[in-house]
Order: sequence, then C-alpha cells, then structure tokens
Amino acid sequence: MKDKILNTVVGNLIPFIQIFGIYVILHGHLSPGGGFAGGTIIGVSFILYRIVFGKEFSQKKLKFSVLLRFVTIGVCIYGIMKGYIFISGGNDLHFPQPPLGTPGNIMSGGFLLPLNIIVGTVVAVTMYFFYCLFEEGEI
Repeated sequence: MKDKILNTVVGNLIPFIQIFGIYVILHGHLSPGGGFAGGTIIGVSFILYRIVFGKEFSQKKLKFSVLLRFVTIGVCIYGIMKGYIFISGGNDLHFPQPPLGTPGNIMSGGFLLPLNIIVGTVVAVTMYFFYCLFEEGEI
C-alpha cells in the first residue's frame, strides 16, 4: 500500500513545513505567531510523517523516549525561566536578564525568544503524542 508519488511529495514537503514552523516560532515576538502557532505547524508535520510513512518507520525516526525527554526538559526550563521572570520583574529587583536590544531585531525580546522555542517544542511533541494515542486506540 506504499504509494511512491505520495511518499515523494510528502518527503519533499515536510522539511518546508518544518522550516515554516521554525520561522513562526523565531519571529513570534515580532509578528503574529509564536511558540504555540509554530509548534502546531511542526506537530502537524510529525503527524503527516506518521500517516504517510507508517507507524513502524516513524517510530524509528521519532522515538518516544527522546521526544519525552525534550518535553520534560522543556517544561522544567520553562518553569525555571518563568519563575525567574516573576521574581525579578514583579518586585523591581535588578537581577541579571538578557538585553532587550533594538526593537524589530530577532534578539530584541529578552526571554521571549527562548520561551517561544520551548513552547514550540512542547506543543509539537504533545500534538504528536496525542495523535499517536488516538491512532493506537489507547484513549
């Protein structure tokens, strides 16, 4: 049931979908988008990969243990960074923070860019996990 045309088209299309998702994540503090929107785009590319190439092949490329580590580490780093922002920003304490830079540049948002990257990673992997659970009938 392997369709060569579908495999070729999707195999060539998925990298462009993922590059667009990365673009949305990286430019989220400058334009519409951000971590959640970019993460959903990348998550859809993972799901499309699994639909077209099959469960066994996609599990070799997208191992659950590796993806679970990304989510766990991402959530922990997100919690630490957000906690630090709340502690340092809420009380006018002058703790070290990344420079804000020139408005309109990619590194102009302080903690926004790393937080968008973390949120994008967590959302993409979570979407893929939910699809896998629904596909296998465990939910």
